Amino acid sequence: MASQGLSYDGCNFFRQRLVLATLSGKRVKIKGVRSREDNPGLRDFEASFIRLLDKVTNGSRIEINQTGTVLFYQPGLLYGGSVEHDCNPQRSIGYYLEALLMLAPFMKTSLKATLRGVTNDPTDPTVDLLKSAAIPLMKQFGIDGEGFDIKVVKRGMAPGGGGEVVFKCPVRRSIKPVQLTEPGKIKRIRGVAYSVRVSPQMANRIVDSARSVLNQFLPDIYIYTDHMKGANSGKSPGFGLTLVAETLNGCFLSAEMSSTPQGQGDPVLPEDLGRNCAKLLLEEVHRGGCVDSSNQSLALLLMTLGQQDVSKVLLGPLSPYTIEFLRHIRDFFQIMFKIEVQKPLEDERKGGDKVLMTCLGVGYSNINKSIK
Repeated sequence: MASQGLSYDGCNFFRQRLVLATLSGKRVKIKGVRSREDNPGLRDFEASFIRLLDKVTNGSRIEINQTGTVLFYQPGLLYGGSVEHDCNPQRSIGYYLEALLMLAPFMKTSLKATLRGVTNDPTDPTVDLLKSAAIPLMKQFGIDGEGFDIKVVKRGMAPGGGGEVVFKCPVRRSIKPVQLTEPGKIKRIRGVAYSVRVSPQMANRIVDSARSVLNQFLPDIYIYTDHMKGANSGKSPGFGLTLVAETLNGCFLSAEMSSTPQGQGDPVLPEDLGRNCAKLLLEEVHRGGCVDSSNQSLALLLMTLGQQDVSKVLLGPLSPYTIEFLRHIRDFFQIMFKIEVQKPLEDERKGGDKVLMTCLGVGYSNINKSIK
């Protein structure tokens, strides 16, 4: 299995390809990385991501040509241990942490990663979102243990950064199959409104405006305010909100918004941000499914690498990123999902088509034997 290589063209879905190559043990060649642009080749944040992969693996071989337009990656063994990494401030820590969440359970020793950089920005999933939605999802697959958590030590808003996050994850070689087919009704909403290097009143204004929308639907809403100051507040001012809705059956749906980075675009009012974020959460609930759109690919990967048993997960409409992820899973693991589209009922006005994904796990230990 390790002897066959895969070849791709272009820089799209860069992380997906490298993460799946690392888990499957297949070498991958990516050609034509921005070859037609004025500034060709890999960007700094992609080079930083490759360095992070090199730190958590043992014996990886990475070759990049002079212009940076061709990358060859032969994965080593996932080792883990204690890792420190300075993330590039062009992308937030969430960009790097999403990949670590996929790799961490399959390492040789439990992972403790200290990542420094931008903790919250408008483009990538923020650290708070991954903590409140991705970690509970992984626990449903049986990935749990002492200290399994994401801890925000310092916050750093874009563009300056200066944040610090500690991620700890135990090793779980066998992942249990799941049957997440009934999301259930929403029972509570929790959230975090954060502000750094601005007035602490900003967080309170966000909370009031978010509650003005959500209180029309249910009373059990609690949004914490998190105002960090001094050395823990990073280098740039900003504020934002992360909301998580928990269902009766233990599913988590999340939404988030961050203020525009200093010196980029039009400034955002905290009232507008709170209202818009609450509407994004309602949109996520409206889409339905047991997993929100930002964590669909994580759930599908854990289903693929689970024990050799059938897993079922009900998702909302698949995002373009998830569709491409399914194609990559087919390339790297030769696994196909059974996809059943469930039409919304008449009383669910304009609800999107839900998708029931069924898959027979390949078992990570089996892949490991074939790599060796």
